[in-house]
Amino acid sequence: MSVLVRCRQWWRDVLAADDVPVEYNGVGSRPDSRRQALVKLAWVGIWFAYLAAPAEDVLGDHHTMAADIFGGVGLLAFVFCYVVLVFRQTSRPLEDRVLPMLGLLLAMAVVLSLTLGAAWLVLFVYVCVGCGAGLPLKISRFAILLALGVLIAVGLTTPDADSFLPVLVLPALLGGFAMVGVRQMARTTKALREARATVAHLAANEERLRLARDLHDLLGHSLSLITLKSELAGRMLPDKPDQAAQQVADIERVSRQALVDVREAVSGFRRPTLDAEIAGARTALAAAGISADLDQAGTVLHSLNGMGGAPIPDLPPDEEGVLAWALREAVTNVVRHSGARRCEISLAEADDELCLTVTDDGRGPGGSHGNGLTGLTERLALADGRLETGPGPKGGFCLRACVPLSRSVRVSV
Repeated sequence: MSVLVRCRQWWRDVLAADDVPVEYNGVGSRPDSRRQALVKLAWVGIWFAYLAAPAEDVLGDHHTMAADIFGGVGLLAFVFCYVVLVFRQTSRPLEDRVLPMLGLLLAMAVVLSLTLGAAWLVLFVYVCVGCGAGLPLKISRFAILLALGVLIAVGLTTPDADSFLPVLVLPALLGGFAMVGVRQMARTTKALREARATVAHLAANEERLRLARDLHDLLGHSLSLITLKSELAGRMLPDKPDQAAQQVADIERVSRQALVDVREAVSGFRRPTLDAEIAGARTALAAAGISADLDQAGTVLHSLNGMGGAPIPDLPPDEEGVLAWALREAVTNVVRHSGARRCEISLAEADDELCLTVTDDGRGPGGSHGNGLTGLTERLALADGRLETGPGPKGGFCLRACVPLSRSVRVSV
C-alpha cells in the first residue's frame, strides 16, 4: 500500500513540475467555438488513415463473426480513448487520468495485436503519439521508447508480422517524438506571447510616464507664467492700460506657445534646448519680479557650443534636453513656491559632467518632493544623470542636475 502511495505522490510531483496550460493557434489550441473544435478534430482525425489495415481486417473475411465484433468494438474504443487523450491534453494541464488512459491504450493495442494479427500492430504508433501528447516532457521520451519496445516484442511473437514490423518502428518513433516537439513548441510560443504582451505593457506604461512628465513640465511652467502676467495686467489696468495691454499680448503669446509645446510633447517630437530655456527662464523670473543672474550660464553655454543655439558637440541631444527640462522645472518652482527675491543659474563642467545649478534666497526646502521633481529624477536616471536638492549655501533652495559629457571639455569663464 505504501508503494502505491509513493508512486501516486511521485506522479503528482511530476505533474506539478511540468509546464501548465498550453495555448497556441492550431492543433494545440483550446477551441473557443464548435467550428474550432471541428477543425481541431479534423486535424487529429486525419492521421486515422493509418488505421485502414485494422479496419480492413475487421470488415474483410479474415475472422469469425465474434472476432470481427470484438475487433470492431476494440477499434472504436481505442479511437475514442486516443481522441479524448490527444484532444484534451494538447490544450489542458496534465491530469492524473493520463496514465490510466495510456495504460488502457497500450493494453488494447497488445490484446488486439495478439488476438487478431499483425495488422493491428499499427495501434502502437498511436500509443507512442499519445505518450508524447499526454506525458510530461521529462518522462515522455522514456515512455515512447517503452511503447516501442512493447511493439517490437509483440511483433516478434505475432504471426505474419514480418511485413508490418519494419515499417512501423520508424513512424512510431518519429510520431511520438514529433508530438513531444509540438508540446515544447507550444510552451515556447506561449512564453513568447506572454513576453511580447509584457513588453507592450511596459512600453505603454513608459509612454504614459513620458507624457505625464512632459505635460506637467510644459503646463506647469506656462500656466505659472500666464498667472503672473494676468496678475500684473490686473494691477496695471486702472493706471497703465498700455502696459496692461502688453501683458495681455504676452499672455496670448505664451498660451499659443504652450499649445504648440503640448502638441509636440504628445507626438513625442519635442526636445527642449538649454539656449531656449535660459531665455525662457530670464523672462519668467523677470515677470515674477525676481532678480536673475544667468550670465555665467550663458557664458558657459556659448563656450560649449561656439555659437548661440547650436548643438553642444560633447552633450548628446537627450542629455541636453534633460538639463533643459531641469532648468524649466527649477525656475517654475522658484516662481511658484520659493518667495525668493534673487535666483542664480549656473552651468559648470567637472569630472566629465555638465552640471546645472539653480539656487535662490527663498524659503528653502519644504518637505517631500512633488510630482515635478519626481519626474525630473526619472528623466535624469534615463540619461545616466543625477539630481541633488537641498538648502542653498546662503539659505534658500538649491537644485543641481548633472549629466555625463561624451568627452572631457575644459571651460574657461
